[in-house]
Amino acid sequence: VEHTRPFALPSRSPPKPPIQGVGSLRSVILLSFRMFRFSNGFLLRKLLGSRTRGQRCTSLQFSNACVQDVLTRYMSHEPLSLFKGRYAERCPLLFRPLPGLKLPPYLPDNVEQHPTKVTILPNGLKVASQDSDGPAACIGLFVDSGSMYETEESMGTTHILERMAFKSTRNRSHLHIVREIEATGGNVCASASREQMGYSYDTLKTFAPEAIEILIDSVRNPIFLDSEIKEQVAKVKTELREISKNPQQFLLESLHVGYSGALGNPLVAPDTVLDKVDGSYVGKFYYDNYTADRMVLAAYGLDHDQLLAITEPMLYDLQRAPSLTLPQSSYVGGEIRHQEDSESTHVALTFEVQGGWHQEKYATAVTVLQFLMGGGGSFSAGGPGKGMHSRLYLRVLNKYPKVQSIMAFSSIYNDSGLFGIHLTTGADFVAKLVEIAAAELLAIATPGQVTEVEFQRAKNTTKSAVLMNLESRMIVTEDIGRQILTYGSRKPVEHFLGFLDELTLDDLTTTAQMILSSKLTMACLGDANRVPSYESVSQHFQLSSA
Repeated sequence: VEHTRPFALPSRSPPKPPIQGVGSLRSVILLSFRMFRFSNGFLLRKLLGSRTRGQRCTSLQFSNACVQDVLTRYMSHEPLSLFKGRYAERCPLLFRPLPGLKLPPYLPDNVEQHPTKVTILPNGLKVASQDSDGPAACIGLFVDSGSMYETEESMGTTHILERMAFKSTRNRSHLHIVREIEATGGNVCASASREQMGYSYDTLKTFAPEAIEILIDSVRNPIFLDSEIKEQVAKVKTELREISKNPQQFLLESLHVGYSGALGNPLVAPDTVLDKVDGSYVGKFYYDNYTADRMVLAAYGLDHDQLLAITEPMLYDLQRAPSLTLPQSSYVGGEIRHQEDSESTHVALTFEVQGGWHQEKYATAVTVLQFLMGGGGSFSAGGPGKGMHSRLYLRVLNKYPKVQSIMAFSSIYNDSGLFGIHLTTGADFVAKLVEIAAAELLAIATPGQVTEVEFQRAKNTTKSAVLMNLESRMIVTEDIGRQILTYGSRKPVEHFLGFLDELTLDDLTTTAQMILSSKLTMACLGDANRVPSYESVSQHFQLSSA
C-alpha cells in the first residue's frame, strides 16, 4: 500500500521492549511482502526486520486492536492501511460508493429508440443514421455489389476486394491507415457476400469525423497496388488449402451448385483465376460496381445532421452508374461430392426458400423453423440458450451416440435462399443418419407433428436472438445499411416482431411443405462413397409431396 507521505527509517537508538502485536502482524505481511511497498521504496520486510536488529520504529504504534483490524482486512482482501485516520478518510475503498457522488437515474424499460433518418444525396447515395446515448459510434459503408455481379472476366474479384479493404489509397499508405486507426482506438472490418459488400468502423464518438474520413477514403480511393494484391492472393491460396478444415462453411459454399446463374457464382475465389488477378483485373470490377446509387453510408450513435455535414462534402461528387440490369438466378437443385480421407463424413441437405427477404412473412417463418429444429454438437456444456430442447437435440443427438453433430441452417438472399440440415458422423453411420435427417425434415411438414409448446419456444428463441443481436452497434449499423439496400428503407424491429406474433403453427407447417416441395441440393465431404445416392435421398421427399 502506498501512502501519501514518505516514510523514513529512524536513526538507531537503545532497544526497547517489543511492541505488542508486531509479531502477529509481521507474520501476515511477510507472506506478501513483495506486494506491499511504501512510497519511498522500502519493503515492509526491511521495516519490520529492523526490530530484530535492535532498531526502533517510533512511527509504528501497533495495538492488539490494530493487528486484528489489519488481519481482518487482509483476509477479506481489503486494502491494508497501516496509517489510520486521515489517509483512510481521503482514500475510501473503491468498491464502496464515493461520498457525495450523485449517480444518474436508471432509464425505464420502455424508452423509445431514436428514429432512423435517411437522406438521399443528388447522386443517389443514401446517408442513414440512428442516434444513441452511448459514448461510442459505428459507421458503415455498404455497397450493392457481390459475387453475383461477377462475370467470367471478373470471377473471384469480390473475395479479393474483401481482402483489400483498408489498404493503400490515393491519400494514404496502408501503414498510414493502420496508424490512424490505432490512434483513434478503432475497430474496422470488411465482409463480402453474394449480394452486398460491407465496410465498418467502430470507435468513440470523439473520433467519428476521423473515422468517417478514413472509411470513405478507403472505399472510394483505393489504388490496388500489385504488391498488396499479390500478398492477398498468396493468403487466399493458403485459405483454399485449409478451407476443408471448416466443413460447414465449405459445404455451404458447395451447396450453391443448386443455383444456375448469378447466385451460382463462387464467393470464394477459385484457384484457377488467382494467378491472373492484378490491379487492373480488380479495378475494372470495382469501378463498374462501386457507384453512388448503389451505396449506403449508415451510422449508429451519431446525430444525423452532424453525420450529413461531415459526409456530404466527401461523397457528393461520386459518380452514379447508368441503368443496371440485375443478374438473374434460378434454383435447379443438384449434388456435389468431395472425396477426402477423414474420420468424419459431412453431409448437407438443402431446399429453396422462394422469395427470400422480399417475402418477409415467409422469411420470418423460415427463421422460426431453424430455431425449432435447432441442433448442435455431441458435446455441450448445456445451460439456457443452448438449444437443448430443440427437436434435433432431443430426437437425434440424445438418441444416437454415433452422431457427432447435426443442425439446421439457412442462408437467405433478396429473392431466394437455402434451408436445410448439416450433419456429421462416421462413415459407417452416415447412410442411416441421412435417412434420420430426411425424416426430421418431413416431420416438421406434417400437421400435428410439432407441438404448441415447441412452436412457442421456437418463436421466443427467435425473438431473443433478434433483440440480442441488435444490442451490438456493428450489427445495428449493418441492419440499417443492408435493409436500405434491400427494401429502400429501414424497418423497425417491431415490424418483424409483428410477423412473429402473427405466425401460427399452421403457417409454419405450410412453410415447411413449400420448402420441401422444391428440388433437393446435396453436398458431402469425406467418405462420399458411403453417402446414399442423390436419387435415393430425393425419393423420400418426392413420395411425401405426392
